[in-house]
Amino acid sequence: MSVFCRLRIMLVFCFLLAACDSGNHYAPVTEINTIESIPKTGQYHVRHEETLYEIAWRYGLDYRYLAARNRIKVPYRVHPGQIIYLRDAEAAVVTPVKIKTPIAEPVSMTAAIEDSAGEPEEKPQPVLVSLPASKQVVQKKKEPDFSVSVWQWPARGKIIRSFSGLNKGIGIAGQKGDPVYATAPGKVVYAGDGLRGYGNLLIIKHNSTYLSAYAHNQRLLVKEGDWVSQGQKIAEMGNTGTDRVMLHFEIRRAGKPVNPASLLRS
Repeated sequence: MSVFCRLRIMLVFCFLLAACDSGNHYAPVTEINTIESIPKTGQYHVRHEETLYEIAWRYGLDYRYLAARNRIKVPYRVHPGQIIYLRDAEAAVVTPVKIKTPIAEPVSMTAAIEDSAGEPEEKPQPVLVSLPASKQVVQKKKEPDFSVSVWQWPARGKIIRSFSGLNKGIGIAGQKGDPVYATAPGKVVYAGDGLRGYGNLLIIKHNSTYLSAYAHNQRLLVKEGDWVSQGQKIAEMGNTGTDRVMLHFEIRRAGKPVNPASLLRS
């Protein structure tokens, strides 16, 4: 083959490559693997502004389990630097220790009687017991306990990501600024961007069993501690933490992800 023919073939090949490469490129869409592996130590050090709900969500655990394991009472506050134990403590192996019982030296009864003779019998002194003052009853902060029979769709749009082993929720397409609604009444227990891959995130506690999450928002309209009603606008759709405008929506039951599509009303 002549040099000229080889040159023509190379030029045609380069042209084809350029034609294939002329399209627009977008960052690959990756599904969120939301549950992280528990560290080998089984411990987690709380960071600034983190909540127990956020930590439980990260590791796919029930916040009630973490609260009981770490003796954290309602309203489940944690502080920076606090160590949270993520798994049950291993049973300690107790090795029995033999203890030598000391042998008492014999004491003559005569000596014992002589020592006790002549000593006046001590009468027991009355003990004054002070009764504790009546404690002021402090009412605990109310926690949400709504019985949810109907779950409302959090946004209007096409489902572009389905629930799967990797994706712990569903993805709903939309336009930037579209309203995001609370799927059920409850209390906002997390509002921020501290969870990797979620962008601006809201977590709402509905009762002791169910939590819902709303990710990738452009703007959050409620804050931690706020109570919300079903259908209330809580955020605006965006693309924080992802490559396209969408709402990533999750529902967790006792810390474990469930398919939202099986609960949402048709």
